[in-house]
Amino acid sequence: MSKERNALIDQNFRLNEEAVEDRDHGAIQRLAYGFELDRREFFKLLGGGVLVCAWAGPLRAQESGARARENSEDKLPQSIDGWLHIGEDGTVTVYTGKAELGQNIRTSLSQQVAEELRTPISSIRLVMADTTLTPFDMGTFGSRTTPIMGSQLRKVAASARDVLIQMAAARWQVDAAKLVAANGTITDPATRKSVSYPDLIKGQQLVKLIENDPPLTPAEKWHVAGTPIPKLDGRAFVSGQHKYTSDMTRPGMLYGKVLRPSAFHANLTSLDASEAEKLPGVKVVRDGNFVGVASPEQHTATRAISLLHAQWSAPQQPTEAELFEYLKKSSSGERRGNDQWGPSVYELGSVKEGLATAEKTLNQTYTVAYIAHVPLEPRAALAEWQEGKLTVWTGTQRPFAVRDELAQAFRIPSEQVRVIVPDTGSAYGGKHTGDAALEAARLAKAAGKPVKLVWTREEELTWAYFRPAGVIDVKSGVRGDGTLVAWQFDNYNSGPAAIRTPYNIPNQRIEYHPADSPLRQGSYRGLAAPANHFAREGHMDELAHMLGRDPLEFRLKNLTDQRLRAVFEAAARKFGWGREKSSASRGFGIAGGAEKGGYVATCAEVELNQGEVRVSRVLEAFECGAVVNPDGLRNQISGAIVQGLGGALFEAIQFDNGRILNPHLAQYRVPRFSDVPQIEIEILDRKDLPSAGAGETPMVALAPAIANAIFAATGIRLRSLPLVPEGLPKKG
Repeated sequence: MSKERNALIDQNFRLNEEAVEDRDHGAIQRLAYGFELDRREFFKLLGGGVLVCAWAGPLRAQESGARARENSEDKLPQSIDGWLHIGEDGTVTVYTGKAELGQNIRTSLSQQVAEELRTPISSIRLVMADTTLTPFDMGTFGSRTTPIMGSQLRKVAASARDVLIQMAAARWQVDAAKLVAANGTITDPATRKSVSYPDLIKGQQLVKLIENDPPLTPAEKWHVAGTPIPKLDGRAFVSGQHKYTSDMTRPGMLYGKVLRPSAFHANLTSLDASEAEKLPGVKVVRDGNFVGVASPEQHTATRAISLLHAQWSAPQQPTEAELFEYLKKSSSGERRGNDQWGPSVYELGSVKEGLATAEKTLNQTYTVAYIAHVPLEPRAALAEWQEGKLTVWTGTQRPFAVRDELAQAFRIPSEQVRVIVPDTGSAYGGKHTGDAALEAARLAKAAGKPVKLVWTREEELTWAYFRPAGVIDVKSGVRGDGTLVAWQFDNYNSGPAAIRTPYNIPNQRIEYHPADSPLRQGSYRGLAAPANHFAREGHMDELAHMLGRDPLEFRLKNLTDQRLRAVFEAAARKFGWGREKSSASRGFGIAGGAEKGGYVATCAEVELNQGEVRVSRVLEAFECGAVVNPDGLRNQISGAIVQGLGGALFEAIQFDNGRILNPHLAQYRVPRFSDVPQIEIEILDRKDLPSAGAGETPMVALAPAIANAIFAATGIRLRSLPLVPEGLPKKG
């Protein structure tokens, strides 16, 4: 590492006095966390190498908490310095706008680059989620990182490999087709000549526009991808060395706190800040309904907030008791104010005619409560203004969208805003917006100094958005032989994700009805897929029992999707479905489905003791195409199961008239170690299929499998999530 580079790092890029060592995995990332360095200056510091730009089609938006207005195709780089740089020391620096939120994509993306570039994974360095250094990206959501960004980076790496082979062929005057790339080296087997990538490059800067479809390595021939490589940077996380946003400092930094209203939609009518302003170093900021303080010490900022005397005026708002009735009454055919999606309708055949031919019909309603994301790391941001430019470090899934939020709020060009996302302590769909970033930036601008703001757990459980509550009405018709003939499915408010049924039904009407939500709502892991699967798979179970048929056999009778059949059959075989009958103290349930390119079947075993329900065993079969990292996938599935237990059994936001009633973890229960069942995972690795994401789909069938198991044991059909927040209700 050059003296010039070291000096610049020491001057501008040290965070919390971290030592930067040559070849240290974090060095490039910390270099990227600069304040005044543009992209071309950054490349100069890295030294000469191959700059590869890939144009492999747009990274299109999937469902998210707020649909972006940007055209992603216009934002992608189409000339140099786009995606990948090979340095003179052999380091391969890769740029992606995706954020690492605990899902381990830093490892899986590195595996895919290493596989196609034919270089050791130890040489790969990812610069992620930095709006100045990385290409535009819609965000890290929707299980799209593996199928879209993984594919994009594979194409980039394969094209870079082709450039290197062509260079070696030109140097040796041989046929490029006869050369072999492996382990960061090009070799001519005929002459045994070899040259490493750095020696081949020799400081040159070469550019190539990448084809849409360069030849990629088939999954059957993977050596790096497809293997259980340990989590990159794992030691830093488990040892506490990793710096989250809340750990970062800047010279002269102040600590910020925000005064929260007495209720949602409240307006500030008066403010007495005289006592707070007497505290040394405290800056009180008011801008309309926004009131905050900045102080050199955290405890002083907290005390200053407590000394503010504010009066608020809030409108009357719906109560929790009237929620589901309110959602149905407020729905319409038009898109509602804070809803993410417009209405949608799918029709096939005639439900009316189908019901007329049915021998039996069933009409039921299912509901889901609001639940919180409860990320391990609450929202946090560090904001700094320098010469009219704003830099913000924050944990977000959508750094470019947050950049645009900040630019709009302060009426400055987006080019004057930089958002950097350190590897973040989880999000689960809850960090699409820039709440903490906006607050920290407002305080920093008013104070004239950098400001760090970290939300408390109470703020996180009150002022962040929630998973949408919903009401789902299902009406169905079936023949006596178990053939489904009619299906009507109406979802009010919770969302359209995975709303279509995978079962073969000739007459269907499926509709999503937007509604006015009393609480702020947005994306959650799986979006509405857990809610829609809960209603659909619960209803399928009800139909099976109504007909006196085995729930698995009934599903398979009405299912021709071979991938979904395969996971059902794999789960049943591994679980031992049907070997043991349910009893009053033990029940078995099954459910399944498909979403985001993944297929899942979940078997659950529950134990019942004096009204208490405990999930004792969960077996999940999952298929998402070719598996990039088996250990990472197992971790994702296990995490989804544990998180899904909360929403299935007891998680629910309680509210009344614009106020959250359970804003602490002592009141809002999440799964504990004692709640975790025996978890078994059966992965179907389909190397013949493209890789899909796995962050969301493993959760969707858990709640209905548990509900179905409870019914099998007790005869009590639970149609509301959470199922047993206060224990099992009495039968009848």
